[in-house]
Amino acid sequence: MKNKFVLKNVDLWYSEFQALKNISMDIEEKKVIAYIGPSGCGKSTLLKSLNRMNDLVEGCKITGDFLLDDVDIYKGDLNVNTLRKRVGMVFQKPNPFPMSIYDNIAFGPRTHGIKNKAELDEIVEKSLAGAAIWEETKDRLRKSALGLSGGQQQRLCIARTMSVKPEVILMDEPTSALDPISTGKIEELVAELKHEYTVVIVTHNMQQAARISDKTAFFLLGEVIEFAPTNDIFAAPKDQRTENYITGRFG
Repeated sequence: MKNKFVLKNVDLWYSEFQALKNISMDIEEKKVIAYIGPSGCGKSTLLKSLNRMNDLVEGCKITGDFLLDDVDIYKGDLNVNTLRKRVGMVFQKPNPFPMSIYDNIAFGPRTHGIKNKAELDEIVEKSLAGAAIWEETKDRLRKSALGLSGGQQQRLCIARTMSVKPEVILMDEPTSALDPISTGKIEELVAELKHEYTVVIVTHNMQQAARISDKTAFFLLGEVIEFAPTNDIFAAPKDQRTENYITGRFG
């Protein structure tokens, strides 16, 4: 399998606090990778580093290699906007723009220079269908996205990410604010997305990681304790700390 991201000896500090410690990891193309671990252990910090969201944090310093298709996203001359087009992000709380459903999806393509209405129409339909929300929205495309339910808004945000044709989709606890039915729909969607995208998902829900991911990384205090096929992590963890966490002894 081809690696989409290769991380080598990654360290990250917020001012004096070291949030990530010597992390190396290969993220395979068109797989779902889950990050699990207790709160504050570095999962979301690493996720945000994959598309340089931490650039916005004052006092953040990163060392090590972040190779996307063999190009270092920090040291090369890769433009941040180009990077974020290739590596999209879905956040914990749905954050649709205060505009119509159609304009939410068309926003990214327009930013990247697509103005043709027929082309935009096709992108909007394809993205909403790809995020399993076309049937629910096709008759209300001109209505505000804020009128959708929480679960629909999150699928809309996934569609919005897909509209600029990324290669990687990062998800930071995308179902933590949702009810079980909406969560199930997003999980089904993630299973579909990996046919076309590499997906990296941070989740607090270990059952969710077990259900949807191909490989799982267990984080503790800024370190990756174990990174292996998901079945191995849950059925036969090699590190006692991993076993303690997944059996609920702490966390």
